[in-house]
Amino acid sequence: MIEKNQIYTVSVENMTIDGYGVCRIDGRAVFIPEAVTGETWEIKILKATSAAIWAKGLQCLNPSPMRIPNDCMNPCGGCSLRHLDYKAELAVKQEHVKECLYRIGNIETESLVIHPSPFTSRYRNKAIFAVGTADDKAVFGFFRQRSHDIIPVEDCLLHSERCLSAARAVTSFMNRNSIPAYDEKTGKGTVRHIYFRESGCGDAVLCIVSARGFGSMTQELTDYIKQSCSGLTGIVLNINKNRGNTVLSGDFYTLWGSEIVSETFCGYTFHISPRAFLQVNPLQAEAIYRKATDLATGTDRQISTGLALELYCGAGTVSLCLSKVFQHVIAAEIIPEAIENAKYNAECNGVRNIDFISADAADVADRIAADGLRPDVVLVDPPRKGLSEQVIMDVVRMQPERVVYISCNPATLARDLSIFSREHYSLISAESYDMFPRTGHVETVVLMSRIQD
Repeated sequence: MIEKNQIYTVSVENMTIDGYGVCRIDGRAVFIPEAVTGETWEIKILKATSAAIWAKGLQCLNPSPMRIPNDCMNPCGGCSLRHLDYKAELAVKQEHVKECLYRIGNIETESLVIHPSPFTSRYRNKAIFAVGTADDKAVFGFFRQRSHDIIPVEDCLLHSERCLSAARAVTSFMNRNSIPAYDEKTGKGTVRHIYFRESGCGDAVLCIVSARGFGSMTQELTDYIKQSCSGLTGIVLNINKNRGNTVLSGDFYTLWGSEIVSETFCGYTFHISPRAFLQVNPLQAEAIYRKATDLATGTDRQISTGLALELYCGAGTVSLCLSKVFQHVIAAEIIPEAIENAKYNAECNGVRNIDFISADAADVADRIAADGLRPDVVLVDPPRKGLSEQVIMDVVRMQPERVVYISCNPATLARDLSIFSREHYSLISAESYDMFPRTGHVETVVLMSRIQD
């Protein structure tokens, strides 16, 4: 029987997407943090349950050539694959997608292409830092895994220097003026989060998420941040009185400059407000948008006379791409501010063949299906939880020839594909994109086609 504190020497057979090496003892899977496939480790059992066994790596007896020094200084757990060389990281992600498709969706993919990111460090155009207290000072950072304990951050290799400079300016002002961080338990304090977004067009907007305003100190705060952090184009205050853990909620006030960042994708310029969704890795995002558009149109470019429906359209990035090749596009998003952004983006780019709807995806899909509209293609880009079965059934009821699915979660993608398969849609292609280098996340774009009766 495997028990806590027992010592073993083991061989690592494979890896998880979360950066754990997996070995087997008495037929049981044992998970070892930062152990790499092919290595031999001396380990100590930390926890043994009926579901899983967790161990601590005491000593790596033969390091893998795929191992590299982990240069992350923040033990938040976000960069779960930072101890692997990039080629090995891509292989782990590729295998994870294939395994999810097979185990959850009962789909075999002999070859699955994964597209590497052009940059693996400081590629993110967005940051959300939690604000808390450490050693009686305001700090910014990330929550420790499975907790709301803040790990203070001085640097993060996923984010730009400009982003980190802005976050430092906020906490510096707080400490100079004895402004307390917000306390989730008591509801007291002021600053909750620091939200930052920038673009390749040069825009950089800092949003301070606070439980309450700064009163007479508002202008002093604005001036201090402008002086401390060059390159900003806007400073926004979000008054979020919600006692829950939603980061952006409530009212937004532009303290200086503009709250909008502009980004260019596929020949279009997009203007993005704080609450509108935008992919965090712009170069990979553009590659995904081009692939999704190509899959939507298929080989027959005469499809331009048809109708496309996009659910979860955000600020309209993919919708505008679809507008080039479809006569009419219907695009839906539940966040009203994002829809206003999308309408504005279409207007600024001279696009007039898109109808934007602010509503829940299920309601829109049900309405369109009930109206008897039959899109040639339906494109979906849902959050990590994937699609509800109701949305899937409404899409099926519309009988589109093709369904394009952009997913940030291979597990829910596989689950949803299995439902589509049951409803006579077959998987035609699947390609993954490393949108989030050094982390355990991967984006996948798939094409499904309706099986003719």
